[in-house]
Amino acid sequence: MSRSDLLSFPNPVNEKAARAVAGGVVLLAVAALVTESAWVALAMAVGFALRVASGPRFSPLGRLAVHVVAPRLGAAVLVPGPPKRFAQAIGLTFTVSATIAGFAGATTLFTALLAVLRVFATLQSVAGFCAGCWVFGHLMRLGVIPEETCEACNDISLRRAGEFVSA
Repeated sequence: MSRSDLLSFPNPVNEKAARAVAGGVVLLAVAALVTESAWVALAMAVGFALRVASGPRFSPLGRLAVHVVAPRLGAAVLVPGPPKRFAQAIGLTFTVSATIAGFAGATTLFTALLAVLRVFATLQSVAGFCAGCWVFGHLMRLGVIPEETCEACNDISLRRAGEFVSA
C-alpha cells in the first residue's frame, strides 16, 4: 500500500458510520465538558486528525463506527466523501482550538468550543444534518471549492434514491 493510499479519504462514505462517529464525538465532548479535561479534547483532536488524514482507517472511533456500529444499523447508505472530510476538518479545528484553550486555562472558550461542537455532532448523529457538508455545498456553489472536488455533490443525477452512485 502506497503512502497516498494510506492517506486517502474514502469516497463514498457510509452515512450510518458517519452518524455513529458523530455520536461518539457527542459522548467524548460531554465527557470533556463534564470533567473540564483538555486531555479528552486532545484525544478528540487526534481522532479528528486521523479521520481527516485517512477516514476511519487509523481512528479507533472511526473503526468502531464502521466495523461494529454501522453494520448493526442495516444496509449502508452511501454519500459523497469530500463533504464528510471537510466536516471532519472543521471538527479538528474546533477540538485543536478547545485543547489549546483548555491547557491555557481559558475555561469559557474551552467550554464554548466544545459546546458548539457537541451541538453540531448531535445534529449529525440524531437528525442526519451535517453542518460541515452544508457549508461545503455552499462553498462549491460560490466557486470556492472547485466542482471537480465532488461531482456527486454538484450533479443530482449522480445520486439516486438517497444513495451515492460512483461516476
